[in-house]
Amino acid sequence: MLGKLFRMLRDDPVRIPDRIWGELLALRLSLKRNVVLEGKVVIIGRPLIDIRKGCKLYLGNGVILTSKSKGYHLNMPSPVKLFAYLPGAEIRIGDETGIAGSCITAHRSVTIGKRCLIAANCQIMDNNAHDLSFPDVEKRRQSAGSCLPVVIEDDVWLGTNTVVLPGVRIGRGSIIGANSVVCSNVPPMVVARGNPAEVVLDYRMDYAELTASDTYDLSLGEDRGEIQL
Repeated sequence: MLGKLFRMLRDDPVRIPDRIWGELLALRLSLKRNVVLEGKVVIIGRPLIDIRKGCKLYLGNGVILTSKSKGYHLNMPSPVKLFAYLPGAEIRIGDETGIAGSCITAHRSVTIGKRCLIAANCQIMDNNAHDLSFPDVEKRRQSAGSCLPVVIEDDVWLGTNTVVLPGVRIGRGSIIGANSVVCSNVPPMVVARGNPAEVVLDYRMDYAELTASDTYDLSLGEDRGEIQL
């Protein structure tokens, strides 16, 4: 342990507090009965992890939770928040998935696959928090709302400020453009963007020969010739 601390001091003294805090927090999580660490978890900054009694959190091997703007390419207004509220609720995050400054709330089930990229300030929820309560709108504040499971399959990339609403499934390998609201299922291997999010590129149908050197502008939905995927 002393040797490891010495190497950290020598290599990057500024980050010692964050690294130590991250390792201590991961150790603390591993001791909780309702949290399952399925390997090494990297914690940068100080996330808000609130897993209530009767709920469960599963973190896969190599998961990275980033709650600090320094060293991250976007501004991060809030830390990672993982909140499982009602008894029986589960949050599952697959191996090597990275989450930066985003909120995941589960009343029933939120499942995120392997190697996903969740950019800063995304909101992923399986519940509406309140009912419509029409016509008795005065009862809305006390209502609990409905909930439907959310599934984000392997290798999905959510751009910054993406909102994923209850009952949504996002297919393997798909990309959601920044500031999108996903309120219906997204098929695999597509790019979707907007409010509500709509498919603007389908790799399987329209870009079967797409390679890493081909280009696509997520903000405009046009080929540009210089921007690499």
